[in-house]
Amino acid sequence: MKTFEDVFGQAPDLQASAPGRVNVLGEHTDYQGGFVLPTAIPQTTTVTLGRNGTAQHRVYAADLDEEASFAPGANAETPFARYVAGALALGGATEGLNVHVTSDVPMGAGLSSSAALEVATLRGLRALGVLEADDVQIALIAQRVEHEFVGVNSGIMDQMASSLADTKTLLYLDTRSLERQLRPLPEGSELLVIDSGVPRRLAESGYNERRAQVEEASRLLGVKELRDVQDLAALEALESLLRRRARHVVSENGRVQEAVRSGISAAAFGLLMNASHASLRDDYEVSHPEVDALVAQLQAQPEVYGARLTGAGFGGAVVALVQSGTALNVSDRIIAQGQTAAGDHKATRVVP
Repeated sequence: MKTFEDVFGQAPDLQASAPGRVNVLGEHTDYQGGFVLPTAIPQTTTVTLGRNGTAQHRVYAADLDEEASFAPGANAETPFARYVAGALALGGATEGLNVHVTSDVPMGAGLSSSAALEVATLRGLRALGVLEADDVQIALIAQRVEHEFVGVNSGIMDQMASSLADTKTLLYLDTRSLERQLRPLPEGSELLVIDSGVPRRLAESGYNERRAQVEEASRLLGVKELRDVQDLAALEALESLLRRRARHVVSENGRVQEAVRSGISAAAFGLLMNASHASLRDDYEVSHPEVDALVAQLQAQPEVYGARLTGAGFGGAVVALVQSGTALNVSDRIIAQGQTAAGDHKATRVVP
């Protein structure tokens, strides 16, 4: 793998990194002002930065062996570089920089590799003295990168999790007010994340479609966001498709709020995760048959309290709550079974 010096022929000024995230509960609620419960994963994206004395930014992704160049303030033509271009532009980088990117956050698995890249780049600019911003401001700038440079009208969860979460606790986040608390996992439990190996080919188009549907449901119900709906009976006024989409968002908000109740047991928390997956599969329809099969395999293991897909859906990763000290054994067993079409599960224990 080429180093910064190999690519740019000079020593860098500094490095910065940011983690990927896994969302434990609260899927597809952040763009409706709802509640989410992510945690950071150990895998990170690292950017190495150096001033180059020119009027061009140069970006090299070591894991892809791809390079892109563009003027300060401009977008990049190469897809991977648009995340960096947006962060550099919105982060105020007006002089040319060399940027070297490495990452072990799985791409396309729903673990926020893009948010990690945005946040890491913005942290680099902050360390370089170009950007003055706290961690919340960095998350908000990173969200603007998605909207203005990548073309994805994302919610705020991924960027907030990458910027503020850690691997030891859950980040309970109100995505409307940005009020947040760090909460422990249920006693006697840990998390396991497994990449299904199913590429998320429909994730972007499906995401945009689901977002439009719940926005229409909100409009018809006369509320700002589905966050403001407390009673599922209110959804009966909607036609069938919009009712199911809205029912997922409203019920998922309730599951997150129940999950952070003081003293909740691992078994009760796991049941909420199982219900979340069923809702994502049946009401929001963002799952995939191979993901459903992997979730079912996990739910059948005696050490597993609950399991669900995580991320936008249509493939990607699943997350399971398991008995403390059993995550690696469970993952080895699941991988050995190899019952999905892809047959390439990538397991990682994300909370010790």
